[in-house]
Amino acid sequence: MVQATFEDLGTPLVDVTFVVVDLETTGSSPAAGSQITEVGAVKVRGGEVVGEFQTLVRPDSPIPPFISVLTGITDQMVAGAPSVRSVLPAFLEFASGSVLVAHNAGFDISFLKAAAAATGHPWPGFAVVDTVHLARQLVHRDEAPNHRLATLARLFASPTEPNHRALQDARATVDVLHALIGRVGNLGVTTLEELRSFTSRVTTAQRRKRFLADAMPERPGVYLFKDARGEPLYIGTAANIRQRTRTYFTASEQRRRMAEMVGIAESITPIVCATRLEAQVRELRLIAEHKPRYNRRSRHPEKALWVKLTVEPFPRLSIVRRVRDDGARYAGPFGSRSAAEQAVAAVHEVLPLRQCTDRMGATPRGSACVLAELGRCGAPCTGAQSRQDYEELVEQAARVLEGDSRAVLAALRARLGQLSAAERYEEAQTLRDRMLALVRATARWQRLAPLAAIPQLVAARRRDAGGWEVVCVRFGRLAGTTVTPPGADPMPYIDALCTGAEVVAAPGGPVPAAYPEETELVLRWLETAGTRIVELEGCWTCPVGGAGMARAELEPMARQWSEPVEDWSAPTRRPLERPPGAVPALAG
Repeated sequence: MVQATFEDLGTPLVDVTFVVVDLETTGSSPAAGSQITEVGAVKVRGGEVVGEFQTLVRPDSPIPPFISVLTGITDQMVAGAPSVRSVLPAFLEFASGSVLVAHNAGFDISFLKAAAAATGHPWPGFAVVDTVHLARQLVHRDEAPNHRLATLARLFASPTEPNHRALQDARATVDVLHALIGRVGNLGVTTLEELRSFTSRVTTAQRRKRFLADAMPERPGVYLFKDARGEPLYIGTAANIRQRTRTYFTASEQRRRMAEMVGIAESITPIVCATRLEAQVRELRLIAEHKPRYNRRSRHPEKALWVKLTVEPFPRLSIVRRVRDDGARYAGPFGSRSAAEQAVAAVHEVLPLRQCTDRMGATPRGSACVLAELGRCGAPCTGAQSRQDYEELVEQAARVLEGDSRAVLAALRARLGQLSAAERYEEAQTLRDRMLALVRATARWQRLAPLAAIPQLVAARRRDAGGWEVVCVRFGRLAGTTVTPPGADPMPYIDALCTGAEVVAAPGGPVPAAYPEETELVLRWLETAGTRIVELEGCWTCPVGGAGMARAELEPMARQWSEPVEDWSAPTRRPLERPPGAVPALAG
């Protein structure tokens, strides 16, 4: 446990200096040329008024008559007043080091920022509190019909009645502010940070439990919200655990299920990690292990599906849950059965592989099915198609799964063109969805498989703070990671990392030794610009004619596929970005 500091607790409201400001202007927006005609401000601290600021301001254009009627400020009144060029520096000095407060603060702050830009003064970046926002959270319709300043001033029995003059309205806003602070104080809001983030969407349970985040480290890592029995409710990752966990108790967290989770949580367990990548990997592993009920993603990686080209005299495509070391070809993983079925259907669209589930021997004995009558299968079960002819189809299917999808994709494009030309748009839409499902799966597998076969890969990347971030990957699994101090020789740290890294056994099949999602995280890290390969045992390549290039071409089209199908038979002519399956050139 780490003792919290006073800084961690926030700034007590009693110690905050507020400058409550109100402006009168010639119009509703500085963007439309409207200008300030009066500034009024009241400085308060600890509930006491410590200063006031008021002045008329001479605008560059006449005041519209209806504005004069509303505010009582006329051109004659402002004729001898100072310009905003003189008033703004004086106001900024008066408000220096304070928190600005206004009723409908967006209006007043926009005029002040515009005046600062016009006069060449940098805007100090004041913290801002809007009493309209607070009132909307705290004053219900049964108390007041609206949240106008005059209405709230009457509700809270302010001795000052707003009259559209800047100082008078600012004084009324002070009374409204103090009344609203009194209400949020009853809800446990005692600091400036809590006041600025206050919203009625934050439940009382969330506010009461904000102390759970006080002892969190300001380091990258994983955090686990746990219930009274110590069971994980939610697992997340963050570059700064303390900052991230604090957001669960403020208005920045707007997910209803998270509010429910915080109400149940009794503790937060941090796990500090050396690097961001380690934190992401640990998060995936912990979610897969504990399956917290408030996590929605990555809870069941073991349920992923694969498309398998079976090993038998007359192979077929099959959807399976496990990848075995049986000599078969695989593609995937797929997140759903429908996506796997679409990919299989895309292959069957152009390759007449058999679709029956019966096992066939070297000497077929059977009767033809409907697909054979429709020309969608060569009927090897009847002997109408020789084993040699069938093997040619199998090799084409294998090339699609393992590395060269160009021929099959060209055939799919041609088929898509035929359907479009015949105005069979619904069939064309179905085909292109299948085509994209196939390309996504094969591209994913063609990225995973090479890294899954490498016994050890060590790579490094410079850190912004100096030194190196180093990872050790074995059979696609993150075996270890470390960081080296700035200016130090990284090689001793790399040697120590490799010695102490997790021992990873070769997987039983052409799959990574980790869940595919973890291997993809590692791949994204390796593909980041500036990453250098330090050691590589084995060969890391991706196929030239693989599905990565086709995916880079087809993914942008997917955004347009809700529109009517036209002629998609020809590949796009726009320049392609580097395909996801390509390996970047990494300096040694």
